[in-house]
Amino acid sequence: MLPFLFAFVLLGFQSSSPLPLQLTRQVETADGSGRFHRISNKEDWDPSKTALILCDVWDSHHCKRAVLRVNELIPRMEATVNALRARGVTVIHAPSDCMKSYEGHPARKRALQVPKAKDFPDGIRDWCYRIPSEEKGKYPIDQSNGGEDDTPEEHAAWVQELVRMGRNPKTPWLKQHEGLTIRNDLDFISDKGDEIWSILESKGIENVILAGVHTNMCVLGRPFGLRRMSQAGKRTALISDLTDTMYDPNCEPFVSHFTGTDLIVDHIERYVCPTFTSDQILGGKPFRFEGDKRPTVAMLIAEDEYFTEKTLPPWSIQQLGKEYRLRWIFGSETESAIVPGIEAIQDADVLLISVRRRPLQSESLAIVKAFEKTGKPMIGIRTASHAFSLRKGEPPAGVASWPELDAEVWGGSYTNHYANDLETTVAVANDPNHPILKDWIKTTGTRYVSKGSLYKVSPLKANTMPLLIGSIQGGMAEPVAWTFKRSNGGKSFYTSLGHLSDFEQPAFAQLLKNAIDWSLSKN
Repeated sequence: MLPFLFAFVLLGFQSSSPLPLQLTRQVETADGSGRFHRISNKEDWDPSKTALILCDVWDSHHCKRAVLRVNELIPRMEATVNALRARGVTVIHAPSDCMKSYEGHPARKRALQVPKAKDFPDGIRDWCYRIPSEEKGKYPIDQSNGGEDDTPEEHAAWVQELVRMGRNPKTPWLKQHEGLTIRNDLDFISDKGDEIWSILESKGIENVILAGVHTNMCVLGRPFGLRRMSQAGKRTALISDLTDTMYDPNCEPFVSHFTGTDLIVDHIERYVCPTFTSDQILGGKPFRFEGDKRPTVAMLIAEDEYFTEKTLPPWSIQQLGKEYRLRWIFGSETESAIVPGIEAIQDADVLLISVRRRPLQSESLAIVKAFEKTGKPMIGIRTASHAFSLRKGEPPAGVASWPELDAEVWGGSYTNHYANDLETTVAVANDPNHPILKDWIKTTGTRYVSKGSLYKVSPLKANTMPLLIGSIQGGMAEPVAWTFKRSNGGKSFYTSLGHLSDFEQPAFAQLLKNAIDWSLSKN
């Protein structure tokens, strides 16, 4: 398909066949829950009624690292632009504040010659800072310092370089990046909302795609950005791997730059418009920056007793957000066998399970089993020992259980638990120097108490290594944390801790982080 597509590009032909896209949205699990299912649906867009707006892909920037990331992004963006243009998509170059550089350019003249639209949406000439749908959520990052992630030394050196180049260090952009082709005979150049709206209306454009920088600022807020286009009634989508953010990891929520971008994309998918990735146009895999080495941690959360749907997401942002790419997958709140978006497990490097007695639709459980067969690491907390099995009886037709999970994946033998009113005192089992127990004694001293009931999990299987032992009044003792080497060589960690009170204790938060690191041999 790709050689054919690029032949179209080189010869200047255009295809009128539908543009198939898998558009990803995030839908709240229940009104007001603050949790979201990531859902992808296929839509066929008419290329002749579709425009691609390239937002502020400037030739320079006041942040040196932002410049380097754009330079890295450009080849993939250029290939995507060419492929979409070849399909018949209208391309609009929108490098704001740079129109002086394009005086007399055929693509700029073409934009100026478009008749003004008869009607304009409210605010189409103005920056848009928020639309009503965003009021439902909290903006995920602090960008109040401008988002520059250069070190002070890098920034000082870059300012001097810009001055030597004769550019204003605060606004050094003069035109669009030279790595993007502007077709004199087809494309448009504009940085004004009313001009771009007139172009869209003159060509009967119903669908608008945006790519460019920076997602949390210009791509969202410009008069031709995601907010305005979505609010004005256009079908709008962001190419989520052809963008970047202005986010400084030294600001809330103190995650990596790339996780900051992910959080903004989450926000867009929830409150503004759907997204898709460039591999749907070019094939292969989505673009990732070379510096983005984060392994992906998927968290499958579907239990209704210990509130891990509330504790795990903030824990993961705080503990994992600097080093890992995060995916939260929540079970349906009305249909116990359904887990919307469970396909995200397939792209994960490690799977954390917090599920309680939820046999799943057969095809969904097959995804979990397929992940286990890869030999990739698996982490289980609390009710993960009986995640997909019923206490008694058989699941209905089309729904599958996995009662062998405890033995096969965790190496345990869960049968029940001791009384709920008995606190569990936790102590190190054998080796206090195990990587998963890093800082455990330092954080807990000699005593850790969990308010969760003590699980009956003995005897453990072969190839397990107990790390923590829990005991209750009366002398009963059981392993509460251990590692397990699965039959396929995969690494597993399980802990029966995970009660709401455990997440309030720094030692438990660190234990889980250590387990993730250990599973991927990072500690």
